[in-house]
Amino acid sequence: MADKILDAKIPSGPLADKWDQHMMDNPLVAPGGNRRKHNIIVVGTGLAGGGAAATLGELGYNVMNFCIQDSPRRAHSVAAQGGINASKNYQNDSDSVYRLFYDTIKGGDYRSREANTYRLAQLSMGIIDQSVAMGVPFAREYGGTLSNRSFGGVQVSRTFYARGQTGQQLLLGVYSALSRQVDAGTVTMFPRHEMLDLVVVDGKARGIIARELLTGEIKRYEADAVVLATGGYSPVFYLSTNAVNSNATAAWRAHKRGAYFSNPCYTQIHPTAVPQMGDYQSKLTLMSESLRNDGRVWVPKKAGDTRRPTEIPENERDYYLERRYPAFGNLVPRDIAARAAKVECDQGKHAYYSDFSVYLDFQEAIGRLGADVVGDRYGNLFDMYNEITGDSPYKSPMMIYPAPHYTMGGLWVDYNLQSTIEGLFVAGEANFSDHGANRLGASALMQGLADGYFVVPRVVASYLAGTKLDSVSTENEAFKATENDVKEHYNRLLNIKGKRTVRDIHWDLGRVMWEKVGMARNKEGLTEAIGQIKELRESFWQDLAVTGTADDLNKQLEQANRLGDYLELGELMARDALMREESCGGHFREEHKTEDGEARRNDEDFSFVSAWEFKGENQDPEMHKEDLEFKDVEVKTRSYK
Repeated sequence: MADKILDAKIPSGPLADKWDQHMMDNPLVAPGGNRRKHNIIVVGTGLAGGGAAATLGELGYNVMNFCIQDSPRRAHSVAAQGGINASKNYQNDSDSVYRLFYDTIKGGDYRSREANTYRLAQLSMGIIDQSVAMGVPFAREYGGTLSNRSFGGVQVSRTFYARGQTGQQLLLGVYSALSRQVDAGTVTMFPRHEMLDLVVVDGKARGIIARELLTGEIKRYEADAVVLATGGYSPVFYLSTNAVNSNATAAWRAHKRGAYFSNPCYTQIHPTAVPQMGDYQSKLTLMSESLRNDGRVWVPKKAGDTRRPTEIPENERDYYLERRYPAFGNLVPRDIAARAAKVECDQGKHAYYSDFSVYLDFQEAIGRLGADVVGDRYGNLFDMYNEITGDSPYKSPMMIYPAPHYTMGGLWVDYNLQSTIEGLFVAGEANFSDHGANRLGASALMQGLADGYFVVPRVVASYLAGTKLDSVSTENEAFKATENDVKEHYNRLLNIKGKRTVRDIHWDLGRVMWEKVGMARNKEGLTEAIGQIKELRESFWQDLAVTGTADDLNKQLEQANRLGDYLELGELMARDALMREESCGGHFREEHKTEDGEARRNDEDFSFVSAWEFKGENQDPEMHKEDLEFKDVEVKTRSYK
């Protein structure tokens, strides 16, 4: 199956010196006119995209920054709650760059690239300094020093936070920097514009085709390099913690133009979300992992016990994470906490409200610290939960259940964050590079800002300085052909004239993905999923109902276009999961587990990154490999007991 062994272009030398030496060894673009003559497209305005656009603009490049929202401030980074990791060691609890690197490698179940992960840990400290200088209001101790708390999978306190609104506050910092460059004229914003395809000229990414969502106008944009920072693909499950408008179209269209897609089966099911309340929902609501600092997770010891939680005495409660994982307790990594909740619920031990919910209890913390202190830490999350459910976490335990949240898979990139298409760089959650098979909590914001503020500006400069780029205009035949492909695709969608709504088909896709490509997978279920997704795709192209035209604001058309991509991506996720005959991180194959139900890796056969190549419509994709090498950590069975 595998054809190529991919070269990640990892620099030589000691791990701790690779990034600094790499920056010295690679060329720069001189300030002034040399930078002003280069156009760079950045798609996405979250922490990775907005950070990259602002920094590239400040460096003097001409930047075009695109987002589907009405304002860059609505990028989905705004929804991150709990915090951002950095190895500052302010708590003097033996944290270090190496420990953050090691925790991230271990948390990802030894399926990430050492060099990229170490660079992430290195850059983490600069992120905090940059953010504080920009005025991000991180929580502080009484004496004024920055405060930290813990997140899952670690035994130190390294998470910086702004109550339960860390993503929002960090994004406001990015937005202020971005607005400054917009005012300076180095960045041009294109809100309400959706990238629909990548333009490749002579093997290099040279622009995009985008649709202005308010008017329906299809437009061409040319550049010397393209940066994708468009997030992940959790909405393939339909119900997820992502915004309804979050989508994978930009990344998927780049994949179909030649960018390999890596590890699509590595998806993160977050253990702490408000349970599904009904089939009418369009998304699920995240409750921050930070709640597990003081909240205790439990279920009734007796299966079928539907009493209200306040009616169940202490000796009839099972604090199953504390029982099973005494070394980490309620702060085990997300994949382990999520599967543990599923195991308990499958045994009939769950919260009273539904068969798919467990309790997160704060009574011990309130008794120890006082309601005021707990409220200072989590008050906005408690208010959000109360508004959704009508229950106050101050008086009764929260009910939570795992939900699709983050995707560790994404477009393959080398050490320079460059995809298999020259000149196409991929940042943040849209790439695969840093987290392996499971992301630790509070690391998404860290990667987004590391890529945006520090990595992308440096590697794009190196590419521009070292690459001969011929002059290309939007009248080039490649632009015309790509625009025509987009228009034909839209016309095909509008001409189906069937009876099934986008929501109807997406819901069915989501149920297949959740039940067979979700928290627990097996060969039979994955094989069935591939067949069922193909049937859904056939139904989509034969019986989809889309009203309106392409020449105006048309929400149905937007959603149909994105769903078509999810139907293809969902099948690739199932194929990747079927191929990977092991359990690791968020990829749990029921055939490959230990006697006590933990994941069993197969390092001999599967210590590699899968990278799938698109071979054409209705053709099976081809898998390539990047072998993983571990020189600075000992690969061993992951244990949190």
